[in-house]
Amino acid sequence: MQMLAYAIAAAMSAASPVAISPLQVSSSVLVEQRSTARDGTSRVAFKPATRVTPGDRLIFALDYRNTGQQPLAGVVFDNRVPAGLAYRAALPGSIEPLLSVDGKVFGPLGTLRVAGRPAILADVTHVRWTLAAPIAPGGSGRLSFAAVLK
Repeated sequence: MQMLAYAIAAAMSAASPVAISPLQVSSSVLVEQRSTARDGTSRVAFKPATRVTPGDRLIFALDYRNTGQQPLAGVVFDNRVPAGLAYRAALPGSIEPLLSVDGKVFGPLGTLRVAGRPAILADVTHVRWTLAAPIAPGGSGRLSFAAVLK
């Protein structure tokens, strides 16, 4: 079975699950919060993004699950980078996405151009993940990328 799914994360709040039968997809946005422990060490935690300020590092996470009885092959996820954010990188444990500066042409950053010049991270408007292997029945995963609030 071949399935094409497009998931778009909400800019500053967690999105409710979207069921594209039998593929269930949900997205969330987390903000990095730094704190100092009593011993002076710095700690980093990621919390749901309810309030953000320029310079905050955000994590966009897309969770998926196959609730069907058959493997799902050919699954592709597109995620728009909300306006006002600058894409930074895929997170460890997430597959490397293809990037786009216009939502139409996707590829590695080094292959993209904007107004005749090489594209930079701040030009990225969309990320696309293509799953290489089918999602087994009951299988799930997470795709994520980091961005910074401009």
